[in-house]
Amino acid sequence: MLERVFIASIVLTMVSIIINADDKRITIPKDTLPKRLNIEHVPLGLDVRKIPKDNRLTEERVRLGRKLFFDPILSANRSIACVTCHDPNRGFAGPATGAIGILGSRTIRKAPSIFNRAYGITFFWDGRESTLEGQALRPISDPSEMGANLDEIVKRLKTDPEYKNLFEKSFKDGVNSTNLGKALASFERVLLRGDSPVDRFRVQGVRSALTDTERHGLWLYESKGLCWQCHSGFNFTDEKFHNTGVSWGKSNGDLGRFVVTKSETDRGKFKTPTLRGVNLTAPYMHDGSLATLEEVIEFYNQGGGAKGNPQLDKTLKPLSLSKDEINALVAFLKAL
Repeated sequence: MLERVFIASIVLTMVSIIINADDKRITIPKDTLPKRLNIEHVPLGLDVRKIPKDNRLTEERVRLGRKLFFDPILSANRSIACVTCHDPNRGFAGPATGAIGILGSRTIRKAPSIFNRAYGITFFWDGRESTLEGQALRPISDPSEMGANLDEIVKRLKTDPEYKNLFEKSFKDGVNSTNLGKALASFERVLLRGDSPVDRFRVQGVRSALTDTERHGLWLYESKGLCWQCHSGFNFTDEKFHNTGVSWGKSNGDLGRFVVTKSETDRGKFKTPTLRGVNLTAPYMHDGSLATLEEVIEFYNQGGGAKGNPQLDKTLKPLSLSKDEINALVAFLKAL
């Protein structure tokens, strides 16, 4: 049974998006949204969203953010869009080990899912941004992603009659970089994934919502598997940073959280991602180095990676999970 997805009643208009990573062609969906969007709805199992006072959630801002998300107008050469790296059919995550930017450039990190980022405390794998609005703007000016000059993008939007009108309807001060970030963040705040079989079992007490194998996987998740230590709470993430040994010592030199804080204790730490919709978002880890959920669980079954890593998270240890137990945990994760 697949998890129900609530994205302000707009997910069905996204699934036909065509992305060709080789020649960067993008088919922008027509605005076939219903006249009224249920932007207030929060799926079963999720908490109330905290909406910033300076960016109230409105239908106009959500519609504008959605249009911008799918439009290559935000990239320097109009070749890629936000959706190029955050594919709706892959849980709004990237399909590759590294995100592909303009002119074929590639980042050293996989594009993470943006489902439930309305609940984020920090953003990006290294937590370099503290707001969803700030996160939304970063890829536009990143030379390895959309490679644009933010001021030039604002000028481009101002000279587009349709965007000029939409911004003026959404914000009193019209088109500017701050409002660009607010519009994109508004769209991201309605990308909510919940009401899974796990939620119906845990919140509503519907025993039949999970199979025997999935219930066993839940028990392992909360006991022998120790998964709850990092993937905790209603969104199955502690929103903290951990060194699990993934990519430790590899030649790409990705130091994770250390780049932001310059603290040795943060070397090799990356943010815990949500597990909601995890069956859609392969490959896994910040570098996309593990192809399947089975590989992920086996990685932790061995106690994490890079033995001798001085910064390895103290919670990691060999788990002695059997093959059947690994299969049960995978079944639970897919139910989630």
